[in-house]
Amino acid sequence: MNHAQPGGSAWHRRMLPRPSTERHRTATVLELFFDLCFVTAVAQTAAAFEHELAGGRFGHGVLGYVLVFFAIWWAWMNFTWFASAYDTDDVPYRLLTLLQIAGALVLAAGAAKALQEYDFTVITYGYVVMRLAMVSQWLRAARSDPERRRTCLRYAAGILVVQIGWVARLWLPDDAGLPSFLVLVVAELAVPAWAERAGQTTWHPHHIAERYGLFTLIVLGESITAATATVRAALDTEVSLGDIAPLAAGGVLTVFAMWWLYFTQSAAGKLNSLGTALRWGYGHYFVYASAAAVAAGLAVEIAHLTGHAHLDRPVVAAAYTVPVALYVAVLRLLHRGAVGLGVLDVVWAAGVLAVLAVTFTPSPVLATGCVMSVLVAAVVTVTERTGRPAREATSA
Repeated sequence: MNHAQPGGSAWHRRMLPRPSTERHRTATVLELFFDLCFVTAVAQTAAAFEHELAGGRFGHGVLGYVLVFFAIWWAWMNFTWFASAYDTDDVPYRLLTLLQIAGALVLAAGAAKALQEYDFTVITYGYVVMRLAMVSQWLRAARSDPERRRTCLRYAAGILVVQIGWVARLWLPDDAGLPSFLVLVVAELAVPAWAERAGQTTWHPHHIAERYGLFTLIVLGESITAATATVRAALDTEVSLGDIAPLAAGGVLTVFAMWWLYFTQSAAGKLNSLGTALRWGYGHYFVYASAAAVAAGLAVEIAHLTGHAHLDRPVVAAAYTVPVALYVAVLRLLHRGAVGLGVLDVVWAAGVLAVLAVTFTPSPVLATGCVMSVLVAAVVTVTERTGRPAREATSA
């Protein structure tokens, strides 16, 4: 076991809060296993998104992707913050976490149908399984942590009520599908803010920053894997290596730069209040969704090259450049403080505009990779010249 609470054994421990100042706090092997299984849902959703885009159903695909990705991100995020405060690593905790992983796999199985047909039956069942497991975890915490019992009970009650809403939504008429989905999303997002007002849980800033960074690594790695498979499939056709090489090179440069930009900045020291924590956590929806969408955009570019994408050329390019630009813009917004505009803000903004501008170039993927490489060089140079640390260790 990775963490031993006093007064218990590996079979069962009191779910006492872990100190937010605990030294050398790092992700556990169970958390890493959770992430690796969860990214299956990310991969399935991105693949279904690419299928919709390549088929010319751009608006339909984007809306479905936004909706399905919310379920993935929100379930992952809730487990992450709970584990940061109450990871006892006993047998009940592990079993409930494995149950959430099983729910994630059910969600992954239903992702394509939800995105392509707006049939959320399977994905809802998988999601509700994950969320009900969290209700059990919060009730355990409420029993063991009298100081934050009201907070834990608020989490349990809020999550339970919203899950009833998700199940009831399956019986609503089709024209109420999207409005009801948006209402329930707002309700889900409101639960943490409401619960934490009764007493803040003891999440660990450095642990949270590390967990988000690790999941970013996994999502970017999945993008590389998906892109590699797409390039390999294209080479099995009559497309020449010379035609595919600019796309492959541009895609690799882009993902490398996305990784560099994310880890150029440190978040742990900025997660010092509930407001900043919520902004950081919620903002990562766009970080993860855009990172996963980059692979789908590259696949659409290759499908267009092989004659299998039924979209106009600018739309094909935008499927790649817009997610990259969104990723860059959100990263900067998450890290900048309340100070006025500075040189770094100008550099990041110029990078966003440059990525969007290359949408209209003959080779947008390669151009995006070049722009992102220049942006990395500019950010590192300006950061060094202004005397700010280029990178702080998130595990400190």
